[in-house]
Amino acid sequence: MSGALLIAFAIVLVIEGLGPMLFPKRWKNYILQISSQPTEQLRTIGGVMVTIGLVSLIFLVN
Repeated sequence: MSGALLIAFAIVLVIEGLGPMLFPKRWKNYILQISSQPTEQLRTIGGVMVTIGLVSLIFLVN
């Protein structure tokens, strides 16, 4: 189980690193746009992403 978690973490790092590596200017503009959003909107977006991820995991594990 811990091996699978490490693999998943490594994949997340690779995917998250692709944006700044391939498109640094676009990525920087994207981060600037996100930082100007209201805190509650960011919290809502984060909650939706976590919910989608958890539901996806439930379907993938079963």
